[in-house]
Amino acid sequence: MHTHNNGLKTAGLLGGMFALLLAIGALLASGTGSSSFIWIFALIGVATTAYGYWNSDKLAIRSMQAYPVTEAEQPAMYRIVRELSMTAQEPMPRLYVSPTMAPNAFATGRNPQNAAVCCTEGILGLLNERELRGVLGHELMHVYNRDILTSSVAAAVAGVITALAQFLLFFGGGDRRNVNPLALIAMSLLAPLASTVIQMAISRTREYDADEDGAKLTNDPLALASALRKLESGVQRAPLPSDDQRLVNTSHLMIANPFAGGAKKLFATHPPMDDRVARLEKMAGQSLGY
Repeated sequence: MHTHNNGLKTAGLLGGMFALLLAIGALLASGTGSSSFIWIFALIGVATTAYGYWNSDKLAIRSMQAYPVTEAEQPAMYRIVRELSMTAQEPMPRLYVSPTMAPNAFATGRNPQNAAVCCTEGILGLLNERELRGVLGHELMHVYNRDILTSSVAAAVAGVITALAQFLLFFGGGDRRNVNPLALIAMSLLAPLASTVIQMAISRTREYDADEDGAKLTNDPLALASALRKLESGVQRAPLPSDDQRLVNTSHLMIANPFAGGAKKLFATHPPMDDRVARLEKMAGQSLGY
């Protein structure tokens, strides 16, 4: 398994969000002459940090309108996840399905004991059971590599930053005639960019590692390679809407970039699919002694 200093990165994300909130409070305080904004935004920082940590899984699940499923409803998902969890000697996560035809899957939560794995209806209809096993192995390794805390908190942080950008853009706070308009515009424009940078900074290496570790867990790298090829074309046929900021904020959690066309490149939080497939095929060749 791979580790990525997730505790330190999570602390950095939450600390960065808190610092941003204080900076906004100081900006509004300097413009209005009222120091109350610093205290208000400090309290918001404490509240959102706690909320983002404890509810990161719920935020991602809610953004995809996913619902929990029973073993009777999704026997293949349960059978595969139970088998792989036992093989890894790790807890079995909760299972969800998202009612969208966009083919994708993701894992979320603050630790393996409080994790969830979600598949869309689209991916369940697109992949055969062997390919689905490859995808679920990938997602479980995000859980067991402890990637999901940092990734889920990043989604929560991106949501907070986006909400703050909208607040600054439309309200400005206090007597807006005294607030520096250029500073407000800069904050409003840079905040969404910051959320995208956060996502890109944490995703690419983790996807390669989850591909590798998931292929080892399933002992079938070609199954995941085949699934990724299908997902590449499936996303083009049925992408998620890139104008939904909630989906943009959680897109880095998904196994495949969920957007198509120009938006796919703009919100590219994943390595190129061709590179991922090539690495998996190389793994398969090495296991066969090629």
